[in-house]
Amino acid sequence: MTMRSQPTARQVRLGSELRKLREAAGKPAKEVAALLGSSSAHMSQIEAGSSAISEERLRRLAAHCACTDQELIDALVAIATDRTRGWWDEYRGVLPQVNLDVAEAEHHATFLQEVVITHVPGLLQTPDYARAVFGYMRPELPESELAPRVEHRMRRRAVIEGDSPTPYETIVHEFALRIRVADRQTSLAQLRLILDQIERGHVTVRVIPTDQDGFAGADASMVYMGGPVPQLDTGLRDAPIGIMFIDAEAQLKRLRTLFRKVEKASLDPTASRDFIHRITKEL
Repeated sequence: MTMRSQPTARQVRLGSELRKLREAAGKPAKEVAALLGSSSAHMSQIEAGSSAISEERLRRLAAHCACTDQELIDALVAIATDRTRGWWDEYRGVLPQVNLDVAEAEHHATFLQEVVITHVPGLLQTPDYARAVFGYMRPELPESELAPRVEHRMRRRAVIEGDSPTPYETIVHEFALRIRVADRQTSLAQLRLILDQIERGHVTVRVIPTDQDGFAGADASMVYMGGPVPQLDTGLRDAPIGIMFIDAEAQLKRLRTLFRKVEKASLDPTASRDFIHRITKEL
């Protein structure tokens, strides 16, 4: 099969999960490759996400590795056989690959949980807010690069605004709600959009007030995405090299624990809505 020069995060995740199946069964790559009528080099490419794998080969691999979790196997097959092109593919070559990977991951998520400290969550941003944030990047982006970033961010909102919105819960620090990334009008419109999303009933927002005791998580920003099965949950965190996708169970467990800790320091949804209302009046 044709080698992928730049596999997507989802393709890389599939390869990673196949490697986990093989290693959990104690099977060397050479043995599994022989079973599939392939080579060790090709097996490495499959596990790196650089080469595709057919449904028949995937199921044969799972059976050889004594995997009896049919839901997991079916979920892996769904990833392996997915040939649909999402709207994010329109931005291939226009935006960095990670932007496309995030949109694809959100599209396939069964639920979304997010913690933000310094900015309003991307899924809840208005065009003017997003433009102000992207416009502050250094070096400054020309309009030809700024416009598609804003447009892409707005289109990502489809996951929480479509006919079957994905359950979305976000915890936002008061600082992110009060800081004016542009002007008063932009901030007011941004807060009103958040309130509108809350009223629609498909988004849950919790606020951490600045005077709240028991919150020491200034670096707690994170995203947790539910997979079709728990083993395929995904985490996102900012790293020095950019956004990092997390799939190791130990790390995912830490993210789940972090979300619960931050949640304890936040107001409940009703109090949070009222809190945001008060901020709009103060503007």
